[in-house]
Amino acid sequence: MRQSFDVQGGPSDGRAHLPRLRETLKSAGLDGFYVPHEDEYQNEYLPDANERLGWATGFTGSAGCALIFADRAVVFVDGRYTLQAADQLAPELFDTEGLPDPGPFGWLTKQSLKGQTIGYDPKLMSPNDVTALSRVAEKAGAELRAVEENPIDLAWGSDRPDQPCAPAVSHALKHAGLSSSDKRADIAADIAEDGADAAVITAPASIAWLFNIRGGDVSHSPLPLGRAILRADGKADLFLDEAKASPDLLDHLGNDVSLRPLTELETALGALSGQTISLDPDVASAWFFDQVKQAGATILRQRDPVALAKACKNAAEIDGTRRAHERDGVAVTRFLRWLDTEAQSGEVSEIDAALKLEAFRDELDGLKDLSFQTISGAGPNGALPHYRVSTASNRKLEKGTLYLVDSGGQYLDGTTDVTRTVPIGAPSADMRRHYTLVLKGHIALATARFPEGTTGTHLDTLARDALWRAGLDFDHGTGHGVGVYLGVHEGPQRIAKGWNATPLMPGMIVSNEPGFYKDGAYGIRIENLQYVTGPAPIAGGDRDMLGFECLTFAPLSRDLIDTALLSPDEHAWVDAYHQRVQEIIGPDLEGEDAAWLAQACAPL
Repeated sequence: MRQSFDVQGGPSDGRAHLPRLRETLKSAGLDGFYVPHEDEYQNEYLPDANERLGWATGFTGSAGCALIFADRAVVFVDGRYTLQAADQLAPELFDTEGLPDPGPFGWLTKQSLKGQTIGYDPKLMSPNDVTALSRVAEKAGAELRAVEENPIDLAWGSDRPDQPCAPAVSHALKHAGLSSSDKRADIAADIAEDGADAAVITAPASIAWLFNIRGGDVSHSPLPLGRAILRADGKADLFLDEAKASPDLLDHLGNDVSLRPLTELETALGALSGQTISLDPDVASAWFFDQVKQAGATILRQRDPVALAKACKNAAEIDGTRRAHERDGVAVTRFLRWLDTEAQSGEVSEIDAALKLEAFRDELDGLKDLSFQTISGAGPNGALPHYRVSTASNRKLEKGTLYLVDSGGQYLDGTTDVTRTVPIGAPSADMRRHYTLVLKGHIALATARFPEGTTGTHLDTLARDALWRAGLDFDHGTGHGVGVYLGVHEGPQRIAKGWNATPLMPGMIVSNEPGFYKDGAYGIRIENLQYVTGPAPIAGGDRDMLGFECLTFAPLSRDLIDTALLSPDEHAWVDAYHQRVQEIIGPDLEGEDAAWLAQACAPL
């Protein structure tokens, strides 16, 4: 089993650990301390050793932060975690505020902290965030001070888990599509063209892609935690914990890569004197900027030079991802049949369903991990877009409700992410109407054609138009980038209301996941992954257009589609999509599964 449903943390953690932290702050001469959720690597999923916010407060949500003072402590969480924060934070110790409004910086501006000193860990914050924190601390009358050693780590002491140290292994060329040497040569040429001598690569996913390696230091993402310096001549230093390396890894890296202990990173940064160094202020912490500046190097602030190349998948990566989705679709389809039959009893729980889907995936060839903890939301829990089921929140899939399941798998050849919403019992007219409006938005984005230079922000309204016309909307992004046996959430591309400056480019994989959430009742989301296709002519047009090709194949819920709300083209799209599902998934199913799929994919 790859999923745990017992929520760690809680009020007892805050009661036990907050006094220890305050004593450590006092010894360090600090009146307060800023605690972000992020770790040194800006990971989406944190190793246990880096769950500092959870240790200090008892709150274990994946987004949040805290300000700890001698006489008060405030935890900032967004709407996804309001209920969780109420359960996990000791009310006599912690106040709760909103994120992003007012957020920690907005809250600080309204405080009177004259003469106080607030500490921060520069390894956990971007330089832009440090600048913003410094500004608001000054406005509150406080001084901001960087710490060399995080006081939470000191207070945690010997109870703190060890840092992860899974072996780093090579990622086969047949999956990667390009050798590491070719990738390094291409990126190095970009570094040189930008006038830099080297780039410091701090994002683990960029390192994994650039060197064609994978690891197991982070749950749900096959990442080796490390750093790298790539020079403009294509040679590189790769910094990893020595215990992660093997002779096979050294052979794979070759002579142009020096594998060095992570403990030598600071010395290597100090040796960059007189050079121009590329650093990404969005993913590299303030500590890196401080070290490079102290070394006497010139900093070129720009996007991680690996990010865009990694986002634009090559033919081998697209082919592998397609194969991974075809296998994954078999498991998802078998699960959907189970939901439509055995799970209609009213006795199946959210945890039961999540484990059942995991079991179907476990029967596949090559599953390495889930790509994230399954979102298994029944009834009102489905109305929480990023709900995570626990033993405390677990609900039954009751008759007359909707069930939303968002899940994915990690395979050597690809990463999957798919969401389906199904009725338990007979759906109401409102459920069918809302589902069909979401489906119309999904189809609009799936069939979009657009010129080069178009960003995800430009396309976002397509997925919302049908909902907007009905006075409805959803409060999350419409699409995120996805890696290939890497993170299920990847940039720099994104489809959302907020401005994203990165154009959609051929080979980029993005999700298409509009939704609707009726508070206290049900949630609806339909998600497929798709990739950007190259420019092609349109009959009668005067310029070539990009588009999308679908990667995910699993039946939609026919019982939730109100065909009266579909246009002829939308009706035809659903039938064509289901025909492709039947063609791709059908040959790998037998017996009741095959018979059910044929019925699920029949024309509307």
